[in-house]
Amino acid sequence: MTRRRLIFILATTALTGAVLFGAARAHDVPKVATGFVANILCSETFVSGLDPEKTFAETIDAMPGTRLITWAMDYRVDRTRKDVTVTLFGLGRSHAVYRNGAGCYLDHGGVAAEVAMPSADRQPALLPDIAGPAVVQPANPQLAAALDRAFVEPAQPPFRRTRALVVMKDGHVVAERYAEGFGVDTPLLGFSATKSVTSALVGILVRQGKLSLDAPAPVAGWRDPNDPRHAITIDQLVRHTAGLGLGSSLQASLGSAFEPVNRMKFMEPDMAGYAETIALATPPGTAWSYHDGNYLILSQVIRNAVGGRPSDYLRFARDELFAPLGMRHVTIEFDASGTPEGSSQMLASARDWARFGQLYLDDGIVGGKRILPEGWVTYSAAPTPGGFVGYGAGFWTNLGDSRGATYRLSEGWPRDAFIAKGTIGQYVIIIPSQRLVIARFGRTVNFPLDADGVSQLVRDVIAATAGKEKLAGRD
Repeated sequence: MTRRRLIFILATTALTGAVLFGAARAHDVPKVATGFVANILCSETFVSGLDPEKTFAETIDAMPGTRLITWAMDYRVDRTRKDVTVTLFGLGRSHAVYRNGAGCYLDHGGVAAEVAMPSADRQPALLPDIAGPAVVQPANPQLAAALDRAFVEPAQPPFRRTRALVVMKDGHVVAERYAEGFGVDTPLLGFSATKSVTSALVGILVRQGKLSLDAPAPVAGWRDPNDPRHAITIDQLVRHTAGLGLGSSLQASLGSAFEPVNRMKFMEPDMAGYAETIALATPPGTAWSYHDGNYLILSQVIRNAVGGRPSDYLRFARDELFAPLGMRHVTIEFDASGTPEGSSQMLASARDWARFGQLYLDDGIVGGKRILPEGWVTYSAAPTPGGFVGYGAGFWTNLGDSRGATYRLSEGWPRDAFIAKGTIGQYVIIIPSQRLVIARFGRTVNFPLDADGVSQLVRDVIAATAGKEKLAGRD
């Protein structure tokens, strides 16, 4: 039996085994797989300016099990039309399209909602310059060694594939490094670190009195008081305790293709609208279930609260968050219906992501102006009961006694650290006790834990920056 024949049999067996999950979900697998790849290839080719062949190879390597099917996957990047088409086994076909300024969306065949860009931004940044135009060299030899370790590749997989690393201390970049092909202005896909930005936008609306954490979420399909989903609050959506039966978004593997949340992500033109039709699996507020549907619904709620159009959302996010922080290389992507994909599809430079972390390090204040409500940072890091990875409100957290927090503490993370975290190696780590923000982006498998070396990185950076004498000579 040839190796190719064996792989085909294994792949077919894997797909056939999906019957255990229900025939409908098995039917979704090719479309989910191609949609995932098409979206990433489009975003990282036309927004980030990366090589699609390298993006494809490194993404597949970071997703366990996917090589069982990706040998049969074909992709075509059309640089003239600025779109990407991906097919699998001839059964699944996905088409991602780039729109200037609005990144990419998955085209499901209908007419996509227009995403008009708001007028030019002339608002000065309130956050002082964190670095000059050149890459900041490490402030001391110990910090240089920390960056060396973060970028070194092990002899055997899993590989780290660190793409960008920015270390900020007391509001200034004290070290940064980029892999070949990346630089200070390269927009980096945040995956679920995007959820932390969506949580921040919710906080701004709470400060403005347009949303209330404990009030029922203003979702049109849940207005009937007799609908059990009517009781779902904004807080429960932010904390992933709303109870909607969409499965889990924690996996990054072939198996995740069977999760119903990924039908929403890669097969539905109106992601939030689909999520809002899903029945409850558990009563609201009683169980933790991390999935992207919660944050797609929040994204729609935010859009509606600020005017209802995609351009209204972009203007709000820019004027109230990105511009004050000086985040100038941000792209937010939308689904075909015009809802921001606020669960995973924001791209920003590593410095921009670090600026976002600095807002939380400074208790939601920038340049003397309060951006986030008083107490919002504490709320964001407060653990959610049942969140076994250590989850707060839009951030992963080391507070509480969750398995995730316990593991990170055992690896030398400070107790007060909390993280904007995206799958396969994206981190914005905020450590108030050390006045540190560490932004690390890469393309690394989620398991085994610390395959990306992030715990070693945290320990190294703390040791290299502890005390002002460690940073002598910093500009």
